[in-house]
Amino acid sequence: MKLTRHESKKLPRRKGKSLDFNALSLTVADPTRSSQTYCPNIAGIAGFRFSSIDDTPYFYLYVILDIFSRRVVGWCVADAETATLFQPLFDDAIGKHNVPPGQLTLHADRGAPMKAKATAFLLADLGVTRSHNRPHTSNDNPFSESHFKTLKYQPRFPKRFGCIEDARTFCRQFFDWYNQDHHHSGIGLMTPDQVHYGQIDAVHAARQVTLDQAFRENPGRFVKKAPIPPAKPTAAWINPPTSKKTA
Repeated sequence: MKLTRHESKKLPRRKGKSLDFNALSLTVADPTRSSQTYCPNIAGIAGFRFSSIDDTPYFYLYVILDIFSRRVVGWCVADAETATLFQPLFDDAIGKHNVPPGQLTLHADRGAPMKAKATAFLLADLGVTRSHNRPHTSNDNPFSESHFKTLKYQPRFPKRFGCIEDARTFCRQFFDWYNQDHHHSGIGLMTPDQVHYGQIDAVHAARQVTLDQAFRENPGRFVKKAPIPPAKPTAAWINPPTSKKTA
């Protein structure tokens, strides 16, 4: 007998055993460079298209984010949310960035496109490790959620797109700005492109030269010590280990 999700919740647990949610999902380690962990997500953005199925005026924005560099490595706007649309987008992303088999982990939520068998087969063929949010844990995909907040809080983000081409035009301009010009606080105020393409050391060194010159010219501006630039990004955690207090 096949149980539905709601029916399975009513089953009594065995005595002496508790359900370990952590065991149901892979917990992502810390990527220390680009193209180690990708994080896909799908968000609804308001438009004037009305579906014949549910009359919901939404387009669907698919985004694949590199967790370490925060770079958007793939995106598309569609009028449906299916695994069929995600597969070519992901295949194109890893092809453009020459990601070898066995290197990449894909951390996704538990939405239908990400859990679909077709997606699982695609990832297996490409040598990609799967990881999903833990059940009932809403903050296991923080980088992607933060990125969508940056998108939707843009002053030019409209309440509603007139058509799907309007949405694609806006997203194309936004992602170009985000990757190339947005100085991200989570990666030492560098741009995603600078981190993704290995310019961390050069950018950090150039900033230090500028700060050293400012200190020599006017040391009184810096009261406590000589200035240093923001720390270079070294690792990005989704589920950081918790330090246990010792007695």
